[in-house]
Amino acid sequence: MQNQQTNPTQQQPGGPPAQQPARLRPSGPVFPPEFQADRYLKMDESQLLEVLKAADSSVFAKNVACRQLALIGTKQSVPVLAAMLTDEKLSHYARYAIKPIPDASVDDALRATLPKVKGKLLCGMLDTIGHRGDTRAIEPVSRLIFSPDTEVAQAAAASLGQISGPAAAKALLDALPKTRGAVRHAVADSCLVCAEGLIAQGDTKQAVAMYDTLARPEMPKTVRDAAMHSLIVHKRW
Repeated sequence: MQNQQTNPTQQQPGGPPAQQPARLRPSGPVFPPEFQADRYLKMDESQLLEVLKAADSSVFAKNVACRQLALIGTKQSVPVLAAMLTDEKLSHYARYAIKPIPDASVDDALRATLPKVKGKLLCGMLDTIGHRGDTRAIEPVSRLIFSPDTEVAQAAAASLGQISGPAAAKALLDALPKTRGAVRHAVADSCLVCAEGLIAQGDTKQAVAMYDTLARPEMPKTVRDAAMHSLIVHKRW
């Protein structure tokens, strides 16, 4: 009888489980090339813009490029970033990059994008406009306080509060008696923020007038309490 050779990987009847051959494993984590961000961090503005314009660039690469442009971006970057503002996946990155660029073309691009987006993208756009303090956006932003989308309406109110100034104060005070529920509360909160901005700008008189309105009994309690405190601080209560 011929001796049969046993395959060590096969389990023998009644014996212990067969041992599988060891597999080679990498000694450390291996990341795909797109997650190796160092090369993007060394690029200048023009090179970063090429990354954003390239059709084969990954979302991750565009994210890193936008983060770098937030640090070094100039007017040169605005057209490319503005074209990304309506993109569901890239709008947030584009706003992050475009917000700190000190050029009026940024504000023009943000205002032009308002009618082209909705929902969360529109809320994000309103937040960026507010942070930039674009007084030319007050009119279109104030109209959005009456949007049927409650989140958009609240974001519009918050944007006006951040912009502050006499025109924003007027828009918020005009909207206050015309809104209800959560939107009215957001408008009242934004009036407080706007009043603080007026004080920072040296317009204490108008700020106190806003606090007087916000301290009325029909205002939300938290807003009323804050307004009364501010009136005490400014020796008007």
